[in-house]
Amino acid sequence: MDRIKVIIFVLFVIGIFFFLNSPIDFPVGTIFHVEEGLSLRSVSLQLKKTGVIRSRTVFEAFVIILGKERRIMSADYYFENNLPVYEVARRIVKGEHNMAPITLTIPEGFDVSQIADTASFVLPNFNKNLFLEVAKSFEGYLFPDTYFFFSTDTEKDVLQSMKNNFNSKIKSILPEITKMGKTEKEIIILASLVEREAKGDADREFISGILWKRLSLGMPLQVDAEPSTYKTKGLPANPIANPGLESINAALYPRSSPYLYYLHDKEGGIHFAKSFEEHRRNVLKYLKK
Repeated sequence: MDRIKVIIFVLFVIGIFFFLNSPIDFPVGTIFHVEEGLSLRSVSLQLKKTGVIRSRTVFEAFVIILGKERRIMSADYYFENNLPVYEVARRIVKGEHNMAPITLTIPEGFDVSQIADTASFVLPNFNKNLFLEVAKSFEGYLFPDTYFFFSTDTEKDVLQSMKNNFNSKIKSILPEITKMGKTEKEIIILASLVEREAKGDADREFISGILWKRLSLGMPLQVDAEPSTYKTKGLPANPIANPGLESINAALYPRSSPYLYYLHDKEGGIHFAKSFEEHRRNVLKYLKK
C-alpha cells in the first residue's frame, strides 16, 4: 500500500513538472498577439494551439492566482526562449512584451509623404499607401519627434502616436492662440511655412513676423516653399508640412520688425529688406554671385 502511495506521489510530481514546463516544441522567437477584449479562455486556447503552453487549465489557474483573469493585457508578446507556464502567465498579466523597440525619428518639416517613406523603411508591417490615404487629412497635425514602436506596429499605430503627441504638445498653448485672435489651423499653417522657410531657430520669429505683416497688408505671402502663395493672397488652404514646437511658437509669438522681405544666402545666412528695391539689391548681392 505504501508503495502504491509512493508511485502515485511520484506520478503526481512528474505530472506537475510536465505541465509546468514548456512544451518540447515551444515556438522560440514567436510573437504572440493578444487582441483587445479577449477572454482568458480564448487566450489560453490560442497559447495551447501555438505550442506555448501544455495545459490550458494550469495556465488559467496561474492567471487567476495572480488576480488578473478579467484583465488580460492586449499586446504583442515576444517569446525569446522556452518559458514555463507560470512565466508565460506572469508576462501576459503584467503586459511584459520583451520586444526591442524600433526607433522612428521624424524631423521637423516633414510632410506625410516623407513620414510614410521613413516609417515604411524601418517598420515591416507599415503600409505606406494606407497611411497616405488617411494621413493626408492630418498634414500639419502629426508631431515631428522620436518615437518607439514594435516590429508588429502598423501605419495605424504610427498615425495615432503622432496625432496624440501633437494634441499633447499643443494643449498648453491653445489659450494663447485664442488670445492672439487666430484659429489653431491658421497658426499651424503659418508655422508649417516658417518651418520650411527658416534655416535656424534665430530666423523663425523674424520670418513669422514678416509673413503676418504681409497678410495684414493684403500682400501675397510669396513663400518659396509653397508656390501657390505667389498667385493667391492669404494663407494656403492647409498646412504644407508638420511643424515642430519652435515653429509653432514662432507663429504664435512673431517678432516685430520694419522688414517686409528676406532671403537666405548660399551659406544659409538671412538678409532682410524694408522695400522691394532693397530686396532686389540683396538678391543681386547674395544670390547672383
